[in-house]
Amino acid sequence: MIESKALSPSLGVEFTGVSDPLDDTFVQRSAEALKWRGVLLVRGLHLDDEQQLAFSRKLGEVVALRGQEIFPISVNPSKSKSAKYLRGAFYWHLDGTSDDVPVKATTLTARHIAAVGGGTEFASTYAAYDSLPQKDRERYEDLRVVHSFEAAQRLVTPDPTDEELAAWRTQPTHEVALVWQRRDGRRSLVTGTTADHVVGMDPEESRALLDELLDWSTRERFRYAHDWEVGDLVVWDNTGVLHRALPYDESSERLLHRTTVVGDEAFA
Repeated sequence: MIESKALSPSLGVEFTGVSDPLDDTFVQRSAEALKWRGVLLVRGLHLDDEQQLAFSRKLGEVVALRGQEIFPISVNPSKSKSAKYLRGAFYWHLDGTSDDVPVKATTLTARHIAAVGGGTEFASTYAAYDSLPQKDRERYEDLRVVHSFEAAQRLVTPDPTDEELAAWRTQPTHEVALVWQRRDGRRSLVTGTTADHVVGMDPEESRALLDELLDWSTRERFRYAHDWEVGDLVVWDNTGVLHRALPYDESSERLLHRTTVVGDEAFA
């Protein structure tokens, strides 16, 4: 029998008693959990790549990057060709802020874990918006923000070379509403370390506002911190949940396998 419990007051559901992750009842409950609670967890499920892909396809079309649907997540260069750029994952972010339609959901399975550190934190931008004082809702309502890959990478490499800067700037910037009115009537905040500047605002004022908003959105009451165990499956709603990896040693064996599900709702 599948049972569930909240992971934190603001977000997350942990399911137990899952014997078949492809069972229609579990898939339906997973979709509901993602919509209303943002994050779902099943401990010790030990999905292999084909099982992870099959479950992901129940949630929607799986993103394929250069024909690859399973993406290794590690900051160890021997485990991932993208290890250098994945260091940006240590900072709060949403995936896909450079796209008109962000990815809908992300799944991670733990293959190896770090001896020290290496957890993953999540923060609900729905809950953060819902808890804003009315004066702040009015202040943010009509603001638009430009997101860029460069903004996030500058946190990792604050003094880039000309070559690094040129590489970052090959990635497109994207302007979106700070407050995203969703098609179901709810609102969430589009924030994170990719948020470069507020359109039409003085740069210092813009930076102060974005830093203040990110600090608000990631307060403890809106967060869940996951301590990985081998075999865990974690899935989250990328459109309304910020995430970041907690620090761990670059030489660690920590390895997660990721899939991403194609989005179906454009940014405002």
